[in-house]
Amino acid sequence: MEKKYQMLLVSIIFDGIGMLSFVIPFVGEFSDVIWAPLSAFIMYKMYNGMEGKVASVVSFIEEAGIFGTDFLPTFTLMWFYKNVFKSI
Repeated sequence: MEKKYQMLLVSIIFDGIGMLSFVIPFVGEFSDVIWAPLSAFIMYKMYNGMEGKVASVVSFIEEAGIFGTDFLPTFTLMWFYKNVFKSI
């Protein structure tokens, strides 16, 4: 499997982990406290440069549930930005 498609699979898995907070009521909100900074760190490490920095801030805001954005698949969206939209 090509590396960029491995990154897509990893992105989908991380987005799935972020969605787990919807499964268990009340426990999910507590897990977001841990997952939000962790997801921001992972996003920063996965994508280099300014794009990674911006994506990590967006990931933190999304996973923390600020502005009702907790449902967005930020890792997958970032993968599509880097591998599909940016190359157009």
